[in-house]
Amino acid sequence: MITKFSSLFAGHIDLDEMGEDTAPVDERVYSNEQLASVFTKSEGIARCMDKHGFHTLWFAEHHFQREGYECIPNILMLAVHLAHVTKNLRFGCGFNVSPMWHPLRLAEDFAMADILTKGRVTFGVGRGYHTREVETFGAPMLDQDANRELFEEQLDVMFKAFHQDTFSHQGKHYTLPAQVPYRGYDLQDLTLVPRPLHLPVECWQPIVSSSPRGLDFMVKHGIKGIIGGGAALMTEGPVQAFKDAHARAGIDIELGENLCLGISFHLAPTKKQAIAEAKPYYEEHVKLFGPLGFLGQLSDEQHAALRQRGGVTRAGVPTLESLCESGAWYCGPPEGMIESLQGVSKRYPGLDFVTAQSAIGTPETVIVEQLDWLASEVMPAFR
Repeated sequence: MITKFSSLFAGHIDLDEMGEDTAPVDERVYSNEQLASVFTKSEGIARCMDKHGFHTLWFAEHHFQREGYECIPNILMLAVHLAHVTKNLRFGCGFNVSPMWHPLRLAEDFAMADILTKGRVTFGVGRGYHTREVETFGAPMLDQDANRELFEEQLDVMFKAFHQDTFSHQGKHYTLPAQVPYRGYDLQDLTLVPRPLHLPVECWQPIVSSSPRGLDFMVKHGIKGIIGGGAALMTEGPVQAFKDAHARAGIDIELGENLCLGISFHLAPTKKQAIAEAKPYYEEHVKLFGPLGFLGQLSDEQHAALRQRGGVTRAGVPTLESLCESGAWYCGPPEGMIESLQGVSKRYPGLDFVTAQSAIGTPETVIVEQLDWLASEVMPAFR
């Protein structure tokens, strides 16, 4: 049964204009002061969620986005700050893009955040999807096989560092410790200083392709999965694949167990009003994520359309109305969202965790209003 509600804020500023008839993504450039406003915005969202008893506020790590959409380069630094201005809310790394890190630096930073927040930060990792970010930091993104190979070795290193008093590692990308003399002896092992105080480390990862290799790797390390984009609301495929991966390892879990499902939503007295209000935010979502593959395989003509004003309609991508009909998004009154989530609970009896978020581009005042409404009229039905 669903008992825990969270939300995702990927880090967009309050944009000056939104919708398909406004500036294309690549033409948006904001001042440093505007880009830095995302941290004050994060604080406002965190205070609202803490007041209402939400479980986790998830953030995403991104870099170099002068366009204003995803402007949080260090989740852990932000989480430590926000933990000190809130009382109970947890902060989730959704996700640290580990190929852009040395695994031991990321492990150290998380351990410090775990200690300084008294365990209120949830670890999470991903492989990345912006070539501008990952390749600029010297890691592979265009070569997906190389990206996954690096990612998996990094996770092996981090879990050793978290859970072993001393560790060593010999792999394709890392030899740890360095094979050098130190103060009169040859290095044989290392200790992460500090290690997290709250062990074992709970780790989350996005489930995107549901490949057996990726899911088996998650099960190997006990990593939990977040399924976003409404995928689990339209089809049981990813949820069943996650359960099957556990079965291959001899572990029996309920359908939906160890998962969090992501739901994009907008509440209003009627479905028609909710769709009308959310439409410009959805169109910004399409303009940003369509060219990155989040709307499936697009043609050259569709890509070209999304780079122009008015291009969302011409591109022929799914409309917000169609996504609401399929269940990928929810727009409508609170009672309809309760009914929808109750249906999800019946389909996935092991599920206890959902994350409900506003579309990218939604202003802070609207995000807070939506979270207030969710907390007062939807969440009580699940307590």
